[in-house]
Amino acid sequence: MPKSKYRFNPESLSFVREHTSIRKKIGRVATYLSASIVVAVLYYIVFSLFFDTPSERGLKREKEELLVHFELLNGRFEQVNAVMEDLQKRDDNIYRVIFEAEPIPSTIREAGIGGIDRYSELEGLSNSNIVIETAKKLDLMAKKAYIQSKSLDELENLAKRKDEMLRSIPAIQPISNKDLKRIASSFGMRIHPFYKVPKMHTGMDFTAPTGTDIYATGDGVVQKVDHSQRGYGNHVVVDHGFGYSTLYAHMHSIAVRPGQKVKRGAVIGQVGNTGMSVAPHLHYEVHKAGKHINPINYFFNDLTPEQYEKVIELSSLPTQSFD
Repeated sequence: MPKSKYRFNPESLSFVREHTSIRKKIGRVATYLSASIVVAVLYYIVFSLFFDTPSERGLKREKEELLVHFELLNGRFEQVNAVMEDLQKRDDNIYRVIFEAEPIPSTIREAGIGGIDRYSELEGLSNSNIVIETAKKLDLMAKKAYIQSKSLDELENLAKRKDEMLRSIPAIQPISNKDLKRIASSFGMRIHPFYKVPKMHTGMDFTAPTGTDIYATGDGVVQKVDHSQRGYGNHVVVDHGFGYSTLYAHMHSIAVRPGQKVKRGAVIGQVGNTGMSVAPHLHYEVHKAGKHINPINYFFNDLTPEQYEKVIELSSLPTQSFD
């Protein structure tokens, strides 16, 4: 049975039982509820600010573990990158040198990843800088690995064609020169026979009687045949592939045609005195990747080491070119 409330009536000097209306009861309940809610909210705010819930503590631990994993991953990236850089150096300075291939330009190896919005979906996250940097490193590493894979594919093809390349390199003298007395002028600055001034001589001159056979110095395809009384005179250009080509100038007669395949040692014509020439001789040039190369660097297939040293000595003597 609910307790009754009484209040003292000073007029009657007695206690009178107090009757509470339903509205007052509802108001009191509402007041209690409001106060309880306010207190609960205050407690929640205080605890949220100063105390972590079990789930929050778990998330923080997980976050710390992820950061540690990212740091370890970055360390592994540095190790793998060091290995990749070493492989790139070997590729450019050893493997490609062996197979006479040009190194891959650093502009290609170190090129960035395109797309300004590539990592936009990672922005705004907690520790987004770490995530974005790791993603960039992963993309760059994948690109380097792809380029290196393509390079190794190319080197594999070059290795399979090594025998063909060795046959194609211009590795003999273009005329019979066993006595090594036919080198008249070598590669470098020489006195021009007509202008009598120093001029770059982009090949080597071999003296020989008119009609002496001229040999292809490596396997290849005849790229050009020109009959002329000016400049190089009658001359032939042979494309050996692998970036090599050779030129044979001032010929008396030509024994090949454009597009014809030739083998090393095949007769392609005879020595003459056509074009800008002062005496019967062969002007011989070697080109690599479009640049003039000293032919003496390639006389290694038909000379002994002692003969090769003598050729170098003869070619270093100051002479006047024949063309």
